[in-house]
Amino acid sequence: MKVSVIQMVSGTDLQTNLDSAHALLQTAAGEGAELAVLPEYFCLLGQHDTDKLGIQEPFGAGPIQRFLSGAARELGLWIVGGTLPVAAAQDAAAGPGETGRVYNSTLVYSPAGQCATRYDKIHLFQYDNGRERYDESAVLLPGRAPVVFDLPSRDGHAWRIGLSVCYDLRFPELYRAYARAGADLLLVPSAFTHTTGQDHWEVLLRARAIENLAFVAAAAQGGRHENKRRTWGHSMLIDPWGGVLAEQAEAAGVVSAELAFSRIGSCRTRLPALGHRAL
Repeated sequence: MKVSVIQMVSGTDLQTNLDSAHALLQTAAGEGAELAVLPEYFCLLGQHDTDKLGIQEPFGAGPIQRFLSGAARELGLWIVGGTLPVAAAQDAAAGPGETGRVYNSTLVYSPAGQCATRYDKIHLFQYDNGRERYDESAVLLPGRAPVVFDLPSRDGHAWRIGLSVCYDLRFPELYRAYARAGADLLLVPSAFTHTTGQDHWEVLLRARAIENLAFVAAAAQGGRHENKRRTWGHSMLIDPWGGVLAEQAEAAGVVSAELAFSRIGSCRTRLPALGHRAL
């Protein structure tokens, strides 16, 4: 299956970001991709964290979701919609007084334009080195459960895919749950900071691939944004042995590679570590 990860440098205007995403998705489709993955916050990286609240959508409706559905149908692609802010008002489990926070949600669309599944980012980023400070919990609610979905590829294989977002990457127990569920491919749409990305991004991605003997596809924000934030980029595709198949350092672009389903079996046969788990 050919997979494309989309790297963006999203800005503060929603429509401009959607137009950029569409052009990159067209490129991925032109390269023969079956699955294209957009980065976290593909639709907006605002001047303030609270800007997310201004474009929040109820699940199942809104211009961002219409864009993703329409692009999937137009281009004949499975599209993983990076993340977008989904309103919590419909969610009784969110509790009272949560109108000031939203879910950071990944929505997956089939080539028919149907939303196949939804994953809400579980782990919320916090960081403070005295110069940069981030606290996603100020505007985001955490998700509650891992999510896998099955994608029937053109070659007849049913790929089992596990969803995660950015800071989730630091919690290997999430990916171990996906391994137990039989995941073949792990997706990591992200907006890693330049500061943490230069030290941790690649090593964490390769570790998740190696320890779970699964492909990893990581779509990133990559460059200097209008809001003065700098993201690390280095969108990449990694095979189950930990090898980097394709990568782009910075700037917007499309990173594509053919993922051979047989590679998963050969790695897991050679090193049957998943069967040796004691816990």
